Amino acid sequence: MTEKKTEETPSVPSLFSGTSMFKSLQDEMDRMFHAFAMPQMSWRSAAAPGNGAMGLRVDIGESDKEIHIEADLPGVPEEAVEVTLDDDILRIHAERKEESEKSEKDWRVVERSRGTFERSIRMPAGIDPDKVEAHFEKGVLKVTLPKPPETQASAHRIPVKKAS
Repeated sequence: MTEKKTEETPSVPSLFSGTSMFKSLQDEMDRMFHAFAMPQMSWRSAAAPGNGAMGLRVDIGESDKEIHIEADLPGVPEEAVEVTLDDDILRIHAERKEESEKSEKDWRVVERSRGTFERSIRMPAGIDPDKVEAHFEKGVLKVTLPKPPETQASAHRIPVKKAS
């Protein structure tokens, strides 16, 4: 008697199964973009996986008394920008909606695009939300947060004298 060997069929991604080949491709593309430090190209935000939001790149700097954050939000109107500070988390959320319509004699074109930008950044504890300022001009958001007194630099310059 010969034993009959049964071969297992490898799991193949399918559009109709729980594992979509498009989901696998999307996951792989996300890994690639993050590996090359381009999370803004990802379909997902690091803060909210799977929600379709694009990661928002920001510049963060500080002085002795303030934290400065700048974010580019191209094509976003001022009324679509939301900045919140809750439990020491600064959240920037913006949504862009564009719609254009062109028509001439025998043709008509209607185009729509949407995009959501989101970023959450942990701030030092104790920032007074009433003193946070946000300005939006020409697609650039600038947020200034005053540092709590206990985190402000307290260095004092000491003059150096010549030895006698």
